[in-house]
Amino acid sequence: MTSPVAALGETGLSTPLRTAFLKWQCRVRQIAMREGAGRPDDAVTPTLFLQGRNEAFGRFVTVLNRAPTHSVTPELVHMAARTNDPARRRVAALEYFSASYYQSAARFSDILTATFPPGSIVAARIRKSQKVVLHFDAYAQRFTLTCRVWKLSPQNPFHEATVAHNALFNPSLPPGIEVLGFEPDWNMSTSEPEIS
Repeated sequence: MTSPVAALGETGLSTPLRTAFLKWQCRVRQIAMREGAGRPDDAVTPTLFLQGRNEAFGRFVTVLNRAPTHSVTPELVHMAARTNDPARRRVAALEYFSASYYQSAARFSDILTATFPPGSIVAARIRKSQKVVLHFDAYAQRFTLTCRVWKLSPQNPFHEATVAHNALFNPSLPPGIEVLGFEPDWNMSTSEPEIS
């Protein structure tokens, strides 16, 4: 199945819910970098439900990527290449992401990504479902996003950005890592409190 990421999240339907979600994600991710030493919390680790299932399939860490016109992937790759010391790499990443990286939600795509080990059975089940629901619940805010699932090729800008981002925090990422993209259908998604 070919990914729709030709538009790469930049020309998608702009709705108040989409705008509110991106602003919230930028805010909570900046908090995680500044106050939580980059540790993922409930705001970035949604509960995933497979299409047509009521029981939770699991939780996983998502990455919020810059839209390609605002990409900083080369900078992230360079940051990782400057040192082999994982602690120094992490400190540099925290400084970078704590500064102005998340300041403008308009620079980000609404297509979330997540990494899985090569040959992951979990990723295969998610892909087979084709549609999933991601439930975010943190900081007195809930978002329930109905998403189309895409397996991203290694040449996809979001695949490259996700691997570059995660390599800063996990120096032992295996080769051949799988990246899934989650494209929200904003007409089928909701929030509490409701966004008007």
